[in-house]
Amino acid sequence: MGNSGSSASTTDVACNGNVALCSRLYSNVTQIGTHDSAFVGILPTDNQLVSVTTQLDDGVRFLQAQTHVKDNVLELCHTSCAELDAGPLTTYLTDIKTWLDANDNQVLTLLLTNGDFVDVSMFGDAMTSSGLSSYAFTPGTQLSMSQWPTLQQLIDAGTRLVMFLDYDANTSVVPYILPEFDYFFETAYDVTDFDSCALDRPPGSNGAGLMMIVNHFLDVDIFGISIPDVAEDSSTNAATGSKSIGAQADLCISTWGRSPNLILLDNFNIGGYYLPLPAVVVHLLIMNRRCIYGARYSESSLGSDLIYHWIT
Repeated sequence: MGNSGSSASTTDVACNGNVALCSRLYSNVTQIGTHDSAFVGILPTDNQLVSVTTQLDDGVRFLQAQTHVKDNVLELCHTSCAELDAGPLTTYLTDIKTWLDANDNQVLTLLLTNGDFVDVSMFGDAMTSSGLSSYAFTPGTQLSMSQWPTLQQLIDAGTRLVMFLDYDANTSVVPYILPEFDYFFETAYDVTDFDSCALDRPPGSNGAGLMMIVNHFLDVDIFGISIPDVAEDSSTNAATGSKSIGAQADLCISTWGRSPNLILLDNFNIGGYYLPLPAVVVHLLIMNRRCIYGARYSESSLGSDLIYHWIT
């Protein structure tokens, strides 16, 4: 059983900021997420501009991060620890745990990559050390799309963190670290254009029965090296228009007949979809979908507590 949080905050309203989400199955909610959420800064190897805590304060409820091993410790490293090392995984997990402690009624998804294919027990140890394991959802068995709990059920149970690992998860060793590709397929990453919503991973799958992760971030090729295409972020992260979130969501819906579940962005706070409007809920109509922006602010913290979810 997880914790319910030690104190209330301004984000503690309904389920992830909107009452419409409470009765939704976890598998039937589309969430905006941050790609390489731990790599914060302005270097070419960075993918976000603000800290993980600020990402969560601003409404992100899906975090993705890369890990590699350095000196027998799991570190947040971009491709390799020689390229970029953002520190120990335990520090990152502790920050998430601290945020969950202070924010009731919020369900988070965490996807980690296992870049060195280490034993899942290393991730379990980091989760236990940080205390974040106390919030982790343990299904107990493989779930179909229709068997997932609702957000309200996850909140009521105190299991407000749903965690996945891309490779070498083993639920007989760490039961709450779920194998990503048992539950999701992903579109291609390291792309320079959004001209497809085809399944890229896992190989050999047709996507049936799997939730959908859309890698909605562009790279630019510089002398054979792919780096984030920051110049395109204002278009890429817009709600509508060429290369936008809405445009790729439309493509995915036409391809698969259903909406994406998780949409990963670089520099999530750049672009037209990020609307700092105080004390309102903005309904953005895009064809047959509503992108709900639940924005609530305290007088002393203008710019915080945005909740982004697509309601289909």
